[in-house]
Amino acid sequence: MSLDLATTRRIAKLARIGLEDAELETVRQKLDGILGWVDQLSEVDVEGVPPMVGTETEALRQRDDAVTDGNCRDAILSCAPEKSGPFYTVPKVVE
Repeated sequence: MSLDLATTRRIAKLARIGLEDAELETVRQKLDGILGWVDQLSEVDVEGVPPMVGTETEALRQRDDAVTDGNCRDAILSCAPEKSGPFYTVPKVVE
């Protein structure tokens, strides 16, 4: 499939890409290259290849919903610029 300049101009307008007339030929050639690669995909033999598994056919793996504190409070607080006991200290933002 080969694009003409009018089709390239319309694609640019739909994509809201501002192109000068001098740029249209370059963009047309690049789009033709992309469409050529897409055309090559139709030549691939996919006979006997099962479709990819989508999320709608596969059951989600679930873990136990257990609450933990991570046991690393001191390591986390070591990065705090200011702290007060086991809490971060932040500047007051509401008066």
